[in-house]
Amino acid sequence: MGFVLRRKAGGGFGHGAVMGAAGVLLAGASAAPVLAHGDVPTDAPTAGSLIFGWTADPALIVPLIATAILWLAAVRSVNGLHPSNPVPVRRSVLFLGGLAAVAVALQSGIERYDTTLFSVHMVQHLLLTMVVAPLLALGGPVTLVLRVASRDTRRRILLPILHSRIVRAVSHPVVAWILFAGVMWGTHFSPIFDAALEDRGLHDLEHVLYLGAGLLFWWPAVAVDPAPRRLGYPVRILYVFLQMPQNTFLAVTLLNAARPLYPHYASLARSWGPDPLADQQIAAGIMWLGGDLLFLAAVFALIAAWMRSEERTTGASDRRSDAARATINERAAQLAATRERAVVSAGLSEVEGLERPAGPDTDPGPRSHR
Repeated sequence: MGFVLRRKAGGGFGHGAVMGAAGVLLAGASAAPVLAHGDVPTDAPTAGSLIFGWTADPALIVPLIATAILWLAAVRSVNGLHPSNPVPVRRSVLFLGGLAAVAVALQSGIERYDTTLFSVHMVQHLLLTMVVAPLLALGGPVTLVLRVASRDTRRRILLPILHSRIVRAVSHPVVAWILFAGVMWGTHFSPIFDAALEDRGLHDLEHVLYLGAGLLFWWPAVAVDPAPRRLGYPVRILYVFLQMPQNTFLAVTLLNAARPLYPHYASLARSWGPDPLADQQIAAGIMWLGGDLLFLAAVFALIAAWMRSEERTTGASDRRSDAARATINERAAQLAATRERAVVSAGLSEVEGLERPAGPDTDPGPRSHR
C-alpha cells in the first residue's frame, strides 16, 4: 500500500510520518492470513480445551439433530411394521455414534484449533474418514431407507438410483479405492488444502469431500447395505489392507519434507506450540500411526467377521447334515420295522398253515385195518 508524505508548514514531517506508519500497519494486517474459523487462539490446546471447548454452529448442529430424529422415527416405523424382523439395535448405536463423531470432529475444541495447528487438523480428518465414515456405513442407512419407503417409492425412485450408471461407477470397489487415495493425496499436495484454511466455505467443502470419499470407500468394505457389487471376505480384507501402504507413504512424504508445505501455517503469528515444521511432522506421525492402526483394526474386524460367518455356515451345514442323517436313520428304522413285521407275518402264516385242522376234502392218509 502506497502513501504520500506531505510536508507540514515549518518543514516537519510529523503528520506524514504518522500516516506512513499507519499505512505500513494496515498493509501488514492485510497480508496476515485469515483463518477459516476466526482468529488465532491465544492459548495452546490442552486436553480440557479440546474435550470441553465446544461450539454450537446451527448450520451443523441442526442437521445432525434432524438426522438423528429421522433415523429413530424410521427405525420405529420399520419395527412397527415388521415386529418379527426389527432393525438391529446395534445398527442404530453405530449410526448415531457416527453422528456424534461428526460433532466431535467439527464442533469440539478440535474445530477451534484445526486452522491453527496442522496436527489438530490431521486428527479432524482421521475422525471424518476413519471413524465417522465406517460407523455410518455400519449403520446400514441405505437398507433402512429402502425398508421405510413405500413400495412405489422404492420402485420408482430408490432402486433406479441405486442401479444407475453413476452409482454403479462410483461404488465400484476399484473406483472407490482410487477416489479415497486420490482425495488424500490431491488435497495434501495441491493449493486446495492451504486455500481451505483461509476460506470457511472451501473448508466445509473439504470436509464434505473427505466424508464422501470415506463413505464410498467403506461401503463395499463393511458390506451391510445393498450394493451393485458384493465382495467376499478375502477380497474385502485385501481391499482395506492395501490402503495402508499408501497412507504410510503419504505420511512419510509429509514427515520428510524439509520445509512447511502450507504457507498458511508457516505465516501464523503465535507465541505457543511447536514451530510450523515440527507441527507438520507431528501431523505426519498422527497420520502414519493413527491411520495404520485404524486400518489394521478394520482388517482384524473383517477377519473376525469372516470367522463368525464361516462358523455360522459350518453350523448350518452341520445342522442340515444332522437333519439329513436323522431322516435317513428314521427311514431305515421304518424300513427295518416294516421288514420285521413282514417276516413275523410270514412266520405266523406258516405256523397257522401247519396247525390248521383237516377239512372234508383233506386226505387223512392211510387207515389201519383191524
